[in-house]
Amino acid sequence: MGILGRIKEEFQVIKARDPSIKSPWEVLLYPSFRVMISYRRAHKQYLKGHYFRARLISQRAARKTGIEIHPGAVIGKGFFIDHGSGVIIGETAVVGDNVTLYQGVTLGGTGKETGKRHPTIGDNVMISAGAKIIGSFTIGENSKIGAGSVVIEEVPPNCTVVGVPGRIVKRDNIKVPWSDMDQCHLPDPVQEDIDLLQRENTELINRVLDLEKTVRHLINENKERATIEMEKTNGK
Repeated sequence: MGILGRIKEEFQVIKARDPSIKSPWEVLLYPSFRVMISYRRAHKQYLKGHYFRARLISQRAARKTGIEIHPGAVIGKGFFIDHGSGVIIGETAVVGDNVTLYQGVTLGGTGKETGKRHPTIGDNVMISAGAKIIGSFTIGENSKIGAGSVVIEEVPPNCTVVGVPGRIVKRDNIKVPWSDMDQCHLPDPVQEDIDLLQRENTELINRVLDLEKTVRHLINENKERATIEMEKTNGK
């Protein structure tokens, strides 16, 4: 695909996915649009072995947009970064088609190991603001990663992941369409655990109170019996 085709594709992706667009000209101002045009150029140079030239293009784009995409990363069609500030995509990351990233997302490695060291993101995945995907594993297609999550192990397809470290909270084999970009209404396993502990604590307190009540009742009964026995003894 030529440069004009790439520009047209990026234009259509942003216009289709961002409801705040009022004029087609606004697309030209989007960091996602600008950085993806630069990335496609840099990636082409990277594949030819012109590594310095590729990094030069990508670093210029990073300074202008706040989005750092290594020219060695492989990114599919329909890729969209909403806002984008702070997004980092590592050299060996592989991103599928129709993937959506929000600001502050990191597709990073765990250290200085060689070879494949960054994640592979399947098709139709949504990664919410501030999420960190760290390591060489796969995020299955049609999955959602909640805001602020830290994912350090593989995620099967059709899952919802939230928390630190990331935990799968939904896996029902129901396809999550890429157009469903609601990053707010996701389950909160930490809050669910807190609610469970509160319920169990309340139940425990009630049981302790019942036991105390029973003990007091038994003590009073024993006192009454002792008093009656003493009265009988004194009467004799």
